[in-house]
Parts: sequence; structure tokens; C-alpha cells
Amino acid sequence: MKSHDNRSMVVERYTVTDRIAHTVHAVAMIVLIITGLKIYAGWDFMSFHTARALHMIAVPFLLAVNWILIPYNIFSEGHGFMGKISHFTDHYIFGPKDAVRMKDIIGNFFRKGRYPAFSIYDETTGHYKTKLHPLMKILIVLEGTAIFLIAISGIVLYKLDWSLFGLPIGSWILSIGDLIAPIFDLTSIQFFRLLHLLMTYWFVFELVVHVGILEFDPHVWKYYKAIFWSGKEDLSDTHYSELITAKTKYIPTKHRR
Repeated sequence: MKSHDNRSMVVERYTVTDRIAHTVHAVAMIVLIITGLKIYAGWDFMSFHTARALHMIAVPFLLAVNWILIPYNIFSEGHGFMGKISHFTDHYIFGPKDAVRMKDIIGNFFRKGRYPAFSIYDETTGHYKTKLHPLMKILIVLEGTAIFLIAISGIVLYKLDWSLFGLPIGSWILSIGDLIAPIFDLTSIQFFRLLHLLMTYWFVFELVVHVGILEFDPHVWKYYKAIFWSGKEDLSDTHYSELITAKTKYIPTKHRR
């Protein structure tokens, strides 16, 4: 597609590594949820040993993507130290502008005003100012916390005396649990088992919100294609997106539901 001055309106929304990270994250998370609930609830669609093996295979993929590849993708954007910090805060931290958009989204639900853009591209700089739905910026922080907690609890569920480079990581985690678990009248291992299960339920809830609510809309399906396949976004489609140009602040958008 071309704009009125014959410039392309198709831009790169996600790099190859962005798409790899999201795809591996999604597959690993689904495998972990299904096999984890099988291990806990005893579903009979596969054996315990198969479920545990698949669970343990998916774990390093999830952690490597979230603790190595995604941080690399985030901080590879932006020029200079302050540019990278600015990119991170604009794209992943819920701020005042997101609060305004969130207010407009809630208002739109009650048929007051239009649904605001949450994908904003600045043509003058050639970069997105933001890509995410405001609620997703909140969910990202909660998800990162949940991944950390489920990894920590998973270590002691896997092996009580697990160590790394000679460091007694499992024993340290259990010692922390010994300080917290008595508050809930639990043993340390009972506490971490419960925490692991609660985080699993959190990921199920997040999956429903992320896919079933925020993106269960034909006008958002273009982002599925971008994140899993093409990496491109056509900014001539103005549903949920805005384009900042050198001539005008925003290209006028058509009515959104």
C-alpha cells in the first residue's frame, strides 16, 4: 500500500527474533500448562512420565526466551543508552498516556467515544512509539513476576537439593519457604507446590484475557499474522493504529466500534 504522497505504509512491526521469541514462548507455555495440569490432576490422555518429560523439555525454552531472547530484543532497539531506556518505557511500561487510552477503552465499552489507537507509528523517526494494548503493558509485568515465581517453585518441586555450579539453590529456596510457609500453616514444600499451581492458573487466566478478550476481534487478527509470520503492518488499516507524520500529528482515522 502507498500513502497519498506515494510512500509505502507497510512497516516492520516485528523482527525475525521477535517472532521467534513469541512463537517459542506461546508453544512452551501451552505445553507447560497442559502437562502441568496433567501431572497435578492425573488426566489420563498421556502417561505421567511422558507429561513430566515434555514439561521438563519446555522449561528451558520458556526461560531462555523470557530471560535471554526477549530482553535482547527489547534492548537492541533504540540508539544509545537513554534511547534504549526510552524505548523500553514507551513500549513496555504503563504510563500516563496508557492510562488515558485505558480510560477511553472503558468509555468505548459503555458506548462513549471511539476505541483509541494502541499501536502508534512515528513516520518522522521510522519507529513505533508504542505497539501494545495498555492492558498488555500491565499483564507483561505480572507475567514476568509469575514466570519468576513458577521457576523458583519449580526448582524445589523438581529436586529438593538442586544446585548450580556448586551453589545449593534448592536449599536456599526451601529456607526462604521456611520463613513464609508457617504464615499459611504449610510446610515449605507445600507452600511452593501451592504457589506453582496458583501461577499455572494465572497463566490460564492470562491466556484467556490475552487471546480470548483483547484479541478476539477480526480487526486485530492482522497482528496475529504479523507476530507469527510476516512481521509487517499495513498502516493504511487504521483500526487500532495511528500514524504520526511530519505534516500532521495524526492521520484521521475512521470510526471504530
